[in-house]
Amino acid sequence: MTATQMITRRPTLCAAVFCLVSFTGFWIAQRAAEVSMVDLLVYQAEGWTVRNAADLYEMRATVHNLPNTYPPFAAMLFTPLTLMGTGVLRTFGTAANLALMVALAHLSLRLVGRPRRAPRAAAVLALAGVAVWCEPVWTTLRYGQINLAVAVLVLWDLTRRTGHRWAGAGIGIATGIKLTPGLFIVFLAAAGLIDAVRRLRSGHAFGSDHLRRAGVATAAFAWTVCLSALALPYDSHRFWTQVVFATDRPGDVEGSGNQNLLGALARLLHTPDPGPWWLAAATLIGCAGLATAVAAQLADDRALPHARAWAVVTCAVTALMVSPVSWSHHWVWAVPMVLLLAVETVRRASRAWAGWTALTGLLFCSFMIWYAPHSVKQRVELHQTPPQMLMTAVYPIIGLAFLATAAWITFRALRGSGGAPSRPAPRPTATASRTLTRAGSG
Repeated sequence: MTATQMITRRPTLCAAVFCLVSFTGFWIAQRAAEVSMVDLLVYQAEGWTVRNAADLYEMRATVHNLPNTYPPFAAMLFTPLTLMGTGVLRTFGTAANLALMVALAHLSLRLVGRPRRAPRAAAVLALAGVAVWCEPVWTTLRYGQINLAVAVLVLWDLTRRTGHRWAGAGIGIATGIKLTPGLFIVFLAAAGLIDAVRRLRSGHAFGSDHLRRAGVATAAFAWTVCLSALALPYDSHRFWTQVVFATDRPGDVEGSGNQNLLGALARLLHTPDPGPWWLAAATLIGCAGLATAVAAQLADDRALPHARAWAVVTCAVTALMVSPVSWSHHWVWAVPMVLLLAVETVRRASRAWAGWTALTGLLFCSFMIWYAPHSVKQRVELHQTPPQMLMTAVYPIIGLAFLATAAWITFRALRGSGGAPSRPAPRPTATASRTLTRAGSG
């Protein structure tokens, strides 16, 4: 039996073997590189600080003297990590993130409605085995970060069937951990209000599944704030009145790892404080990106194929672009982004789209942002040459290109359909509910 025949007859088995080999090689490569998983150690220190009732935002951890930058709710979630020794903790962190990589692959495929013919398990394992080697995922595991968990929580919500009771809770909890996913609440609320008004004008009752999800997300986020305020009143007060406004607390904004508008402008202008330039750019990109995401969310799939996927990824990229700090490992949204571009390439059968998709995937796997000199102590990024600036702005450039493309195809689709919103979805039957998993469809 040839390899092709084996893959055709046993796709899930072959994909499982490929994924296992890839993950094993990844684990060996990480250990050979002697990764520190320093952020995971900071999380453990936060857990110890909570257990010892110490000052959470005066805490410094590891030899790098790193502070806590997350809301107090996150530190509460990290307390179980204090039960592990350093070696066990690192093994647990790697294993958990690899499992989350599989979950992210599954949810990304569900977001774009693929595969249609091949076994889902085979596609999930094959995608996970490939995507684990891209720079954002590699760096997430290198530091022991929680970006995969946050992305999975958000995508779990946005790929639930219409009317799912808990859809929205994941976004609210993710916002309580890391704040940035809060843009998805704004996105759902805006889409929900527009959809509800349209339904009211067409004779339907005022209401929207998007609006309900935004309400659940808001309630879940409020729950995380109230719970942490009850358990850690001093730390909660300090975070929401002081720490949340300290944008330089996570590190120097001009660092090569800060892959967003602020980081790119800081390196371009040779200053750690771009001031009004960043504010203007962030406002423009934020409003345009959010408007595009809402428009795509409300578009009819017949006019804009994979409309919900375009909406979700556009909102994620917008959040990454306008956030004051978006380290390269925050860009694990590269996985659903490249997958969406690949699906669109197949649909269009376009060489130009194929080239862009391949280039985007290669850039995310290139580690290019680390080719230029970078140093925390010497702050060499403030003195970069134009080629070095280009290398360290690769993710923001990809983000801008993606947002421009999303805006172009979304508003072109809306103009072609006369701006008509998607029709209210019928209540899913028991059989249909297994397949109706678009992001807040209806």
